[in-house]
Amino acid sequence: MSVGPCNRVGEVRGFPKKGLGWVAYVWLVYLVFYLWGPIAGHAGGRTWAITLAGLAVFLGLYFGVFYTRHSWNRLCIAGMVVLGILYAPSNGGAAAFFIYAASFIPFAVGSELTAIALILLIAGMAAAEAWLLHISNGFLFPAVFLTTFIGAGNVYFAQRNRHIEKLRLANDEIEHLAKLAERERIARDLHDVLGHTLTLIALKSELAGKLIERDAGQAKAEIHQVEQAARSALAEVRQAILGYRAKGLPDEFNRARATLETAGVKVQVESPRLQLPASHESVLSLVLREAVTNIVRHAGARNCLLRLERSNSHFLLEVRDDGRGGPQLEGNGLRGMRERVEELGGSVERSTDQGTSIKITLPVPSVEETSPF
Repeated sequence: MSVGPCNRVGEVRGFPKKGLGWVAYVWLVYLVFYLWGPIAGHAGGRTWAITLAGLAVFLGLYFGVFYTRHSWNRLCIAGMVVLGILYAPSNGGAAAFFIYAASFIPFAVGSELTAIALILLIAGMAAAEAWLLHISNGFLFPAVFLTTFIGAGNVYFAQRNRHIEKLRLANDEIEHLAKLAERERIARDLHDVLGHTLTLIALKSELAGKLIERDAGQAKAEIHQVEQAARSALAEVRQAILGYRAKGLPDEFNRARATLETAGVKVQVESPRLQLPASHESVLSLVLREAVTNIVRHAGARNCLLRLERSNSHFLLEVRDDGRGGPQLEGNGLRGMRERVEELGGSVERSTDQGTSIKITLPVPSVEETSPF
C-alpha cells in the first residue's frame, strides 16, 4: 500500500495543497478490514454506531492530512494512532489505522531516519497494546508487520517525491534565469543598435541646421541621410529582436568612418580582408559601433585609429583616439561590450591615459563558421 501523497508531487516537504487525485480515494478501500468485523459478526446498533463514529473521525483525519498546513499533518497522523489504540480491543480491523498513520509519516517529516524511527514506534505501540491487552482478534500481524513494511516502503516514495520536486524547482529557476539572460541580451542589442544610429542622426541633424541658410542643397542631402539612418535603425531594431545582425563588419567599418568624419574626426582604418566566424563578426560589429558612439559623444577627439588584425590564435580589434580620455568606471555600453566578448572567451583592455584605447581580443576557433571580410 502506498498512500496518496507518494503519487502526487506536493511541496518538498508535506502534502499537495490543491486537489487529491483519484489515488487518495482508492486507498480508502483498506477500510473494508475495519468494517469487516461488524459485518461478519452481525453487530448490533450500538456497535455500528461506535464503528461509524470511528470511521467519521478517521475520514476527517485522513483528508485533513491533505488539506491542512504541514504542522497539522502530524497531529492528524497522531490522531489516527490514537484511534487505532482505542478501537483495537474491540475491532481487529483497527490495525488499518496504524497502517495509514505509518504510510503518511514519511511525507510528514523531512528526515528518513526520523520517519523510520516513528514507524517503528507506531508498530511497537501496536505490539505493546496487543501483548498487554491480550488482543487476539487478528490485530497483531497487520498492526505490526504491515505497518512496518508499508511505512518503510513509503520512505522511498517520499524521498523520490522530494527529489522530483527539487528538480522541478531547479528547472523553474533555470528557465527564469534563461529569460533574464535573454532580456539582457535584447537590451544590449537595442542599446548598441540605437545608440550609434541616434548619435549619427543627431550629428547630421545639427549639421543640416547649420547648413540650411548657407547651403540648402547640402542641408537637404544631410536631411535625406537622416531619413535613411532612421529607416536603417528601424530595420536594425527588428533584426536585433529576431536575433540577427545587420550587414556585417565591412559595412560597420564604413559606417564608423562616415560617423567619425561627420563629427570632424580624422579616421585611419587598418582592416585587411579577413574571414571571421559569424559569432565573432557579430560581436566585433557591435563593439565597434559602441566604441565609435562613445568617441563621438564623449571623447572630443581629432584623430582615431580603427584596426583589425589576426594572429595565429586570436583576432584583435583596436579602437584608439586622442581625445580627453575618461573615467575607468564602465557604463552600460562598455559593460555590455565586455559581456559579449567574454561570452566568446575573449578579453577587453581599456586604457584612458592618453586619449582612449580599447583592444578587443577574440580566440580563433578550431573550426570556423566564417563569412568573408
